[in-house]
Amino acid sequence: MIRSVCWILIGLAALTLAGTAQARDYITLASTTSTEQSGLFQHIIPKFSEATGIDVRVIAVGTGQAFALARRGDVDSLLVHDPVGERAFVEAGYAVERRDVMYNDFVLIGPADDPADVGHADDIADALQRIAGARAPFTSRGDDSGTHRAEQRLWQAAGIAPSGRWYRALGGGMGPTLNTAAAMDAYVLSDRATWVAFDNRQRLEILFQGDEALHNPYGTLLLSAERHPHLNHERARQWHEWLLSETGQSAIARYTLRGERLFFPNAD
Repeated sequence: MIRSVCWILIGLAALTLAGTAQARDYITLASTTSTEQSGLFQHIIPKFSEATGIDVRVIAVGTGQAFALARRGDVDSLLVHDPVGERAFVEAGYAVERRDVMYNDFVLIGPADDPADVGHADDIADALQRIAGARAPFTSRGDDSGTHRAEQRLWQAAGIAPSGRWYRALGGGMGPTLNTAAAMDAYVLSDRATWVAFDNRQRLEILFQGDEALHNPYGTLLLSAERHPHLNHERARQWHEWLLSETGQSAIARYTLRGERLFFPNAD
């Protein structure tokens, strides 16, 4: 009898905790360092919270780490920039929907004297081939982030497997990678938003941009309630739908830094 009562109490406690998780007035969002460090979330989250009463607590990591957090059920929502990985995430059953929410682009940055002459490249593949041919220093995030994944695809498209002392895979975020590039007078691929927000440029500048292959879309994903029923799915859906709404898209469009728009809503 006592054992039965104990199991009943444990069951009621579990139900109470599950109900509390569903009812809490915030969600935890795994997203990229670019969306956090650029100041975008500081601009749009207060607008969402004012409209809904829901807070958004951001864990800013590389896209690969964001996927890992979501797979474990440690976050309620996901906003990342790796469409290939995002589609695979949905196909694996970890998310039920992926939608384009905004975009910007990647830029190839390097020292002003441009020793590999990438400024005269025909396209990004040609630019990377010039860097590899000159064995000019190149710093890579090397951290399985969305930027790192995009960089790897660009090297592959250029027919190059970068290696050797000239290629430095750092295993760090975009800010530290840019700092290392500035200290080394090295080339580096960056998302535009982080570059605009970056202060320690020294001799670095944008040397190549504009190739369609440098397009950088961001997606919002609804995680699977079947896979992780304990998550705050109702409020995560409100965030997801607000980002895609006219109000959310307008908030993204209005965010600027140093007179420059950093993200362009998918509605554009």
